[in-house]
Amino acid sequence: MEIVNLSLPATNRFATEYLTCTADVQRNFHYRYDDQLEYEKRLNELMGRSFMRSELANHIEQYMENFPTSNQVRASLKKLRQSNSTVVIGGQQAGILTGPLYSIHKIISIIALAKQKEQELNTPVVPVFWIAGEDHDYQEVNHVYVDKDHKLEKKIYPEKVRDKRMVSYISLDHDQCLTWVEEIIQSFGETEHTKKLLDCLESAIRKSNSFVDFFAHIIMQLFKESGLLIIDSGDNKLRTLEREFFIKQINNFKEITKSVKDQQVELNKSDFPSAIEMSNNAVNLFYYDNEHNERILLEYDETKEVFYGKDGLIQFSMEKMLELAGEFPDKLSNNVVTRPIMQEWLFPTLAFIAGPGEIAYWAELKKAFELFSLKMPPIVPRLNITILDRSIERDLKELDLDLQETLTFGIEKKKEEFLQSLKVLHLEKIFNNTKLELQKNYEQLEVYLQIEDRGLIPLLKKNEKLLLKQLDFMESKLEDSVHLKNEVVINKYNKVGNALRPLGSPQERIINGLYFINLYGFNFIDDLLENTFTFDGTHKLIRI
Repeated sequence: MEIVNLSLPATNRFATEYLTCTADVQRNFHYRYDDQLEYEKRLNELMGRSFMRSELANHIEQYMENFPTSNQVRASLKKLRQSNSTVVIGGQQAGILTGPLYSIHKIISIIALAKQKEQELNTPVVPVFWIAGEDHDYQEVNHVYVDKDHKLEKKIYPEKVRDKRMVSYISLDHDQCLTWVEEIIQSFGETEHTKKLLDCLESAIRKSNSFVDFFAHIIMQLFKESGLLIIDSGDNKLRTLEREFFIKQINNFKEITKSVKDQQVELNKSDFPSAIEMSNNAVNLFYYDNEHNERILLEYDETKEVFYGKDGLIQFSMEKMLELAGEFPDKLSNNVVTRPIMQEWLFPTLAFIAGPGEIAYWAELKKAFELFSLKMPPIVPRLNITILDRSIERDLKELDLDLQETLTFGIEKKKEEFLQSLKVLHLEKIFNNTKLELQKNYEQLEVYLQIEDRGLIPLLKKNEKLLLKQLDFMESKLEDSVHLKNEVVINKYNKVGNALRPLGSPQERIINGLYFINLYGFNFIDDLLENTFTFDGTHKLIRI
């Protein structure tokens, strides 16, 4: 396994500039991610604050009881209880079968940075992964892509969820899930690791009650030896710890919204578009309606002085909202604005691992943090990784494709150039001339019919259209014949594209992580974690 650092652009302009710490971008954050002295400052800041470390560790320990564990996990829980401990943290939605590779990459980033900072700062640093179980966008997490005959197909999990319930509340039909999972893994191809992977997944399914449980089982099976701790943001029991912080958010909801709006204005001055969509009446909290299994975004009506949602179908006074926070905190959940602030209150966060989109919206939260006399932690771009199999590398060389260009733009342009080179130019010319001659002759026939029998003109045009269609058909058949003779090369283009830039996107946004576990075995994750990664914004190409 070999790592090559490449300079590739991020998926948005803001993240691209963040990687180089330009002044326009950096002024929106409290710390630089690329300066070791900044982590020392952050550590000193955290040591001056108090956290519910023991209560949080107890909650996480209880939550993780049903998932695969290890001595390293128990050691991490012990560390978290220490008064000088900090965490490196990040989160992602609970994708089916772990979702796209970037979820795996984010966890690797969390573990790798925690290990590095613990050594550099000589203080306990615990890797923590948030499972965003309170999110309700089921369509984002219910599918994987598989390669079928060199074409990528989207395979959607058959469970239909039409309401806006939190992912943590979506139950798992064991038999249905197992059948679907077996089909997906079989589509990856049979290897010496397939049986073990299927056995592991069957065990995880049988022990899981929800989508989040299933996700957590797989993640801990893959990462338990690293000491990773996991927490579900949609867990009702966590709300008890969040109670007093919900009250703070409710009492200051207007100021939070104004702070974000003001920060967005600052960013707009540098021509950065707003990443967070919010109204002037935003409360930045959701209310969970158990009766309809819906997570409802709340807003505030200044005239009526009520919190409301879903076109006014639910309404609460300030007194009622505070009562909910104090007595029924499980009825409330955070949104993209308040979740990072809640995280800052709960965890002694040394660093937050973020994807490109997250970096952009964190920039809009600076003033909101300052509203509560808090600082944002160093926001560290997660590792962007592409896994390059040796067989794909051989195909790249055979096709004379540039690796960096392929990772950036894909293979479509080069593939099209190759297909154009296959065209027999004199045949194409013959077909074009034949069509032109046919159209010219039919024009003369139409002139004749204009005088002799205008009623036949529609039939003439229909006849012309049929003949042109037959010529197109014959031309395409000849083209297919040429392609068939070059099928091996065309399939290599498709194979390279599907492996490195599938559907025109980075590998990590489309390919499922278990594809590589099926190919290389469970040790693949351990092998990845043995590498020393530099958090310098470069793209990590891993040759296998």
